[in-house]
Amino acid sequence: MDLTMITRTGRKAWTIAFCSFVIPTVLGLTVSYRFLGYWNNYIGEFEAKTLPVIVIGHSGCYFAVIASLLSDLEILNSELGRLALSTALVMDAFNTIVSGIGTAVISSLKTGSNDDDDSGKGPIAALLTTFYFICFMVLTPLLLRPIMRRFVRNTPEGRPVKKLYKSIVFILALAVGLFGTVANQSVLAGLLVLGLIVPEGPPLGTEMIKQLELFSTWFLCPIFVTSCAMKVHIGIHVDGRLLLVWFFIIVSVNWLKILMTIGICWHCKMPKTDGLCLALMLGCKGVVDFCTNVFLHDALLMSNEALSVMTINVLVMGTMAHVGVKFLYDPSRKYAGYQKRNIENMKPNSELKIVSCIHKPSHIIPIKNVLDICNPTSSNPLVVHVLHLMELVGRSSPIFISHRLQERLGSGRHTFSEDVIATIDLFEHDNVGTVSASTYTAISPPRFMHDDICYLALDKLASIIILPFHITWSEDGSVESTNENIRSLNTKVIERAPCSVAILVNRGCSSTINYIGKTKQIAMIFIGGPDDREALCFAKRTMKDDTYHLVVYHLVSTIKNDDFTNWDVMLDCELLKGVKGVYGSVDNVTYEKVGVENTSDTTAFISDIANQHDFIIVGRRNGVKSPQTQALEKWTEYPELGVIGDLLASRDTNTKASILVVQQQLMTKS
Repeated sequence: MDLTMITRTGRKAWTIAFCSFVIPTVLGLTVSYRFLGYWNNYIGEFEAKTLPVIVIGHSGCYFAVIASLLSDLEILNSELGRLALSTALVMDAFNTIVSGIGTAVISSLKTGSNDDDDSGKGPIAALLTTFYFICFMVLTPLLLRPIMRRFVRNTPEGRPVKKLYKSIVFILALAVGLFGTVANQSVLAGLLVLGLIVPEGPPLGTEMIKQLELFSTWFLCPIFVTSCAMKVHIGIHVDGRLLLVWFFIIVSVNWLKILMTIGICWHCKMPKTDGLCLALMLGCKGVVDFCTNVFLHDALLMSNEALSVMTINVLVMGTMAHVGVKFLYDPSRKYAGYQKRNIENMKPNSELKIVSCIHKPSHIIPIKNVLDICNPTSSNPLVVHVLHLMELVGRSSPIFISHRLQERLGSGRHTFSEDVIATIDLFEHDNVGTVSASTYTAISPPRFMHDDICYLALDKLASIIILPFHITWSEDGSVESTNENIRSLNTKVIERAPCSVAILVNRGCSSTINYIGKTKQIAMIFIGGPDDREALCFAKRTMKDDTYHLVVYHLVSTIKNDDFTNWDVMLDCELLKGVKGVYGSVDNVTYEKVGVENTSDTTAFISDIANQHDFIIVGRRNGVKSPQTQALEKWTEYPELGVIGDLLASRDTNTKASILVVQQQLMTKS
């Protein structure tokens, strides 16, 4: 959780958080105190004093609960998910301040029959405790944050934090927890404040999570929640009048909260369904709310009956939020392909918009080589959006950074991003007037990264997304590393992308290849179908550069294929005319028609040409069956590459060529 996000939160999130928290709180507290005499007579003096606690508890929300909900629903990186996180962060800050002051005041004013318990309590004590709480909230960050930042500065990049620094953090956690008890706050409140002070991400935030997450999440947390649950008596008898009053307060506060959220979203021209989903998210209750209720019960601010009802309410509202949002909100619907965004259907002399993804340093040069092959010219300019993807560690909220909007990057932790930016800026400078390049960094959990990619492609009207393959080869041709997270990401993007997708398999070295005095040999293997046409359209961009020599291998089967419609055959023939020389011969283009009868011929042919070219472009041909490849389908190791791409990427194929596997945009069937 990064508190600095509050300063970067937009007006929409601030407005929703302020109105959804303050208005229900003010109205709820007004009803509680304005009719306090009536409540005393109707439900009793003690229960009447718990009504403000219930109002504040249902007006706000906890960031950790909302982040967990969004993660479970896999919408953490969606547009609505980001808005919910920003709003929840602001509401949590409001809730913490109001709850802390309320706890300090109420615990100092509480009176009872026991004079010993009430000694030293009164208005003066309440003011003094409130002053202690304000000092606690202000002085703790002011004094300890610089110490934490000094630990980060003294840690060399890429090295772990010293054990001394970690020990100091643990000691400070105990000290801050004890300091919080002076303001009548629980020890856990002090630990929470210190956790917010620790700088998020590497090295300190990440290291603390590594040290504590396993033991606390899988051992201490279940024991703690179980011990809290043992204090709840679900079967306790509750008076009907108490149920009626609590039901009225809970429903009224939540309805006000929902109406405020939906109203502001409607004013901001958001869809009504999204507004309702956001209201359900902000109304979700979870384990933090449950434990907070138990703490209030231990502090004698909530009765056994109230704790029982509030526990059931946490279960009901948490379930409603999960089921409601799951039913109403589908983040992938905005990626539905109703508009054609692919290379084949681009208008002549229009700019090609590409989203390229980079995970690690070895991907930078291969991606740049692909951009060079696009051959940008003044009549066919290139617009490139390079997205550097980093795994989210040491924080809950994802980050999306547009480096064009930044004057400079912070030192140290963004070194790799700086390498990406420098390479892409150099590429733009070398192709001045024909290339427009922008660089972004997305920091999010691997299972949600596809949302960042698809959203950027949708927002920038990209025609194609280029993804690196999950396997990295070494210089000698052996497999160096495999990343299953990247493979899972590629599969999700292929299924949901709003445009065409290409996967780049780099089987050569990762450095820029010097072709001085040598022509770059580009091959395109064409069988037929929309994916092959898309791949051919991409390959034809090399025709305008004499430093490339394009060879189009047209594999033709002697067996009739019923899976190809006459329309597909006609489109294939029309597109091939440009490389056959029908409209005029082109010196750097060669068209070869290759007859194959079965899969064995195809395999032998690809093995022969695999090492004759520097770059090979193929179509994925997803779902298209043909005699040339049919027998190979059940032996495919990487379905995301298609049959031909899988054959070229196989360890048994001897090649140093880079391979680009293209899938044309999947159109939604009406």
